[in-house]
Amino acid sequence: MSDRQLSLFDEPEPPGLDTSADAALMSQLGETVRMGTSSWTFPGWAGVVYAGHPSERELMQRGLAEYARHPLFRTVGIDRSYYRPLVEKDLREYSEQLPRGFRCLHKVYGRITSAVDPRTREANPDFFNVKLLEQEVLGPLERHFADHLGPLVFELMPLHQPELPSDERFIEKLGGFLRRLPRGFHYAIELRNRELLLPEYIELLHRHGVSHVFNFWERMPKLGEQLALPGLLEAGDVAVSRLMIPPGKRYMKRKETLAPFDELRDPQPGMRRDVMELVLATERLGKVVYIIANNKAEGCSPLTLRALAEELVRRAIARPAEADGGRAG
Repeated sequence: MSDRQLSLFDEPEPPGLDTSADAALMSQLGETVRMGTSSWTFPGWAGVVYAGHPSERELMQRGLAEYARHPLFRTVGIDRSYYRPLVEKDLREYSEQLPRGFRCLHKVYGRITSAVDPRTREANPDFFNVKLLEQEVLGPLERHFADHLGPLVFELMPLHQPELPSDERFIEKLGGFLRRLPRGFHYAIELRNRELLLPEYIELLHRHGVSHVFNFWERMPKLGEQLALPGLLEAGDVAVSRLMIPPGKRYMKRKETLAPFDELRDPQPGMRRDVMELVLATERLGKVVYIIANNKAEGCSPLTLRALAEELVRRAIARPAEADGGRAG
């Protein structure tokens, strides 16, 4: 891979980024570890991911191509699909910018994953609507994005305490939905209410071959606590983790504090340790793991991923020495 990055600009062309160190780093990391960021349209990443100083608009139009050429990234989280299903034009444009084998984590349209309307808080009639999913999400993806499709994430909207269903009702509703899902896709459920992290939920995931999203998020248990739940990591064919907002923190405050997302302003050592354990556990299970980092986890998601990759490589190098009692030769 060339160390020189193609620019988003035609002229004048700024100096390309030297990505040789990241290429060398990632060459030591197993192919089953796929790391990427939550979206790619951040001008603050200039000099880290992008050559020159591209605008947000330029990154939205053609930034995915330059992002995907960076050796640090093996996946990306497509987030805008949560707010509106992507149409054929969007999917074709994305597909044209991606190299072969580059698979994306795709958030499912929120109309399908929200029990209530976020504006009115009234019941949403399209919650877990499989027909809508097939027509607006799966069909277009299968026709225009199949070669780049990774896990499909159902991010269940967080509910206020009075809105939470009984455990039995939640399991019944989720079970009916999973039972009707078309086969041939990697599905993953992301909870936003810790109350729903039930033993019966884990059983459902196993029954239907669906993964759990191990999320680092403001109102969910820490990653390590989720990992400790028996059988949760074993559910589904792939493992998925999304690193977003430290537990106890809030979205808007993190955004105000950490923008423009150009440096690590608030490292999370506990989160990083838990990610190490997650990756090691998936290696033992022989699973591919998708790790998606958000800027609001530590301040700059590409730098979060670089730090994780460096620690994973250090651990991989240390393990043989430990197994040999620390003796060289």
